[in-house]
Amino acid sequence: MSSAPTMNGANGVHLNGHSRVSRPLTAGIYAPIPSFFDLDTEDLGKPNSCRCASLSYLDVATFTSHLVRLAQAGVQPVLAGSMGEAHHLSHNERIALIKAARAALDEAGFTTMPIIAGTGAGSTRETVELCKEAASAGADYAIVICSGYFAGALAGNREALKTFWTEVAARSPIPVMIYNYPGAAAGIDLDSDLISELAQECPNLCGVKLTCGNVGKLTRICATVCDPSFAAQSPRVNPDAPFLVLGGFIDFVLPTAYVNAHGAITGLGNVAPYTIKKLFDLSEAARTDPSLLPEARRLQGIVARGDFTIAKANISGTKALLEKLYGYGGRPRLPLPPIEPEVVEALWAHPHTQELVRVERELSGKAKA
Repeated sequence: MSSAPTMNGANGVHLNGHSRVSRPLTAGIYAPIPSFFDLDTEDLGKPNSCRCASLSYLDVATFTSHLVRLAQAGVQPVLAGSMGEAHHLSHNERIALIKAARAALDEAGFTTMPIIAGTGAGSTRETVELCKEAASAGADYAIVICSGYFAGALAGNREALKTFWTEVAARSPIPVMIYNYPGAAAGIDLDSDLISELAQECPNLCGVKLTCGNVGKLTRICATVCDPSFAAQSPRVNPDAPFLVLGGFIDFVLPTAYVNAHGAITGLGNVAPYTIKKLFDLSEAARTDPSLLPEARRLQGIVARGDFTIAKANISGTKALLEKLYGYGGRPRLPLPPIEPEVVEALWAHPHTQELVRVERELSGKAKA
């Protein structure tokens, strides 16, 4: 097995000759930030004369404004993930977003808030290349999905899948999180034994995002990595980067708190950041104060119903809801289709959406008061 890197950028040491601020990876709520596009330059029928044409397609101002809005609610960013349309972004665009995000967070006073960047690509070589580029641009951690293009050969090949994350983690200059999302990887779905093995054997892995929605899998992984023996027997290369077990949905964050899970990376965090942060905080506090459990259950029900309704509308639906709530969002990059206007209205009017919006407005108003 390849040896793990000895120098990482997220722990205040040097990376490519530059000193980096320590930004620990902590339990909590993370949101995969959408990539917003300039609707004028994005139109395929219009010429683009900019010398850096690929970068002028991004609406960076909206992206950074939204990012800071979530940071103010206590929600941390994941860039170039599925919600961020990573598959539709060039290398230059991914790097531009990371640089813009770091500058915006620093300017807003969130200098110690880490950036997790999606670096999954078609090959191991390109994935490692993206990890290096992301680190140089200012990302503190990477999150990596295995490409589903050759899923016919990979899905049943346990050794090939294990080798992929082992090699990427060993060669990345920043800690790497496993992204297990069968829906975006043509059905490739890692089991709990394989993820636990990777956690034990790869000291530069910093966690897993489980967008498979398998609570039993999450429970089994937590039983391994949250046991006191894990830290002693499988120390991380970077002490700022423990192995976190994060859900990919927010509809089960309360029950998973009781098996020592570490929160979630959830697209709904873009729509209702204050509500979801409140749910996480209540879930954690209820473990030691049972009197908080009824309120945590009530809020979990509202969030779970909202998540179930809104997630079905996918990326275009989330962007449409952002338009309704904040006046920005736009459409996804082709060939991903925009959502139909009548579908947007039905989604917005749905009682599960409206209940979530009501709670979000109440909690955000209290936070800003």
